[in-house]
Amino acid sequence: MATDKEMRKAREVFDSICKMFDDRDWTYQKEEDDLSITFGVSGEDIPMNFIINCDAQRQLIRLISYLPFKMSDKKLIEGAVATSVANYIIADGNFDYDMHDGSIFFRMTSSFKESLIGKELLEYMVDCACFTIDEFNDQFAAINDGTMSFEEFVRKNLGDPDKN
Repeated sequence: MATDKEMRKAREVFDSICKMFDDRDWTYQKEEDDLSITFGVSGEDIPMNFIINCDAQRQLIRLISYLPFKMSDKKLIEGAVATSVANYIIADGNFDYDMHDGSIFFRMTSSFKESLIGKELLEYMVDCACFTIDEFNDQFAAINDGTMSFEEFVRKNLGDPDKN
């Protein structure tokens, strides 16, 4: 159970996130009771939906975006390795992969424990997540539907292994 001080800090961060979205004139939905915000962004190809939660007890901002598809049973292994390749490349955050059902989601966290959280960090989290997901979601989908081979994915993102 979060202390009153932790709850006040989480509420402060939650309000800062809402202000950041207001300053951008973005549409979002907020849940005051659980300090969460949902919003969507149109990328180059596949729409992205997000949840941001301020975890008072752990003093964390948690941003999550589930990809709107699951890897098929015959692509489960390729999906696992492709998400590992993507995680090797990306600057911040990570893709989580469920081997049981092929679901993929992007996750990014930042601690606000004994910290001042500025608008710049919040903007960075949202912008970095949007860029990263937009870069990879269509590639994961292409592997899944067979329009991109795993080898093409690796060459696109890591270069030609024969030339390294």
